[in-house]
Amino acid sequence: MSTQVTPATQLGTIGIDDEPRGRPRGTRSPRLEGARRPSPRKVVTRTLLNIAAAVVFVMSVFPVYWMVNMSFTPTNEIISRDPSFVPLDFTLENYITAWTREAAPGQTDFPHALGTTVTVTVGVLIVTLLFAFLASVAVARFRFGGKRGFIVAVLVVQMIPGEAMMFTIYGMIDDWHLMNTLLGLGIVYTAAVIPFTIWTLRGFVAGVPADLEEAAMIDGCTKSQAFWKVTFPLLAPGLVATGIFAFIQSWNEFTMALLMMKGYNLTLMPWLNAFQSSSVGGAVNWGAVMAGSTLIALPVVIFFLIVQGRMTGGLVAGAVKG
Repeated sequence: MSTQVTPATQLGTIGIDDEPRGRPRGTRSPRLEGARRPSPRKVVTRTLLNIAAAVVFVMSVFPVYWMVNMSFTPTNEIISRDPSFVPLDFTLENYITAWTREAAPGQTDFPHALGTTVTVTVGVLIVTLLFAFLASVAVARFRFGGKRGFIVAVLVVQMIPGEAMMFTIYGMIDDWHLMNTLLGLGIVYTAAVIPFTIWTLRGFVAGVPADLEEAAMIDGCTKSQAFWKVTFPLLAPGLVATGIFAFIQSWNEFTMALLMMKGYNLTLMPWLNAFQSSSVGGAVNWGAVMAGSTLIALPVVIFFLIVQGRMTGGLVAGAVKG
């Protein structure tokens, strides 16, 4: 009985088992090696991009490093003509001064400004996420009259610079008798942050298929149970991302806080401005100013380090396979 060999069998045999004569078995073809080796142009381009990225990184990180370095350096060395890139005479006196000294006579100190800022920021964060979450779900999942106009209004509000509405906002808050109050400042911050938060969360909600809720309802869940057990966990990355934005915007805001707050109700940014402006003995204590700046930046860094792991984990856990 003879075995019949088809052309397909011959082609497969030649492509897999046979190798050109004159080359040891197991060695790569010069053509394949040339295809896998990057061209000199790509190598040069990649090297230039890496150098540019390193330059941008150093330029971004160096001001932060210099701020921390100056905060541990004695004042007499800060104003010298030969600055030190490493605080050889390490001192904590600048931090003690920044923590205990008032910004100016009749104004608050750092602990009170920190408490005011934390109170306003946490309140704005909670209220913003609550209202933005409900609004984004309504825009992404329901049909109602004026939906398109609402979306356009959210976009238009984001395009208007806050400084253009500064005097209007000041007049409204003054008419409501909320000047120099945490409630008034919280209302202003919430109104400034919530449009961007709604627009961002809308994209996350629209990216979660509604079929997941329908499948959960088929398995016996009610509509509310399907939403909270299936859809809501998938929205965690969006909530964390928008929460970071709301936190940073409220923590670092300066203009409206300087305009509305005074005395012992100053937040951290106006406190730092008053602390830098008030000189003792006719000279600015730059070491204490740098220490105050470091103390202001530290909570933001800690908050991001705590949240970014959960944001990354939520992105992986919330992946939906098509």
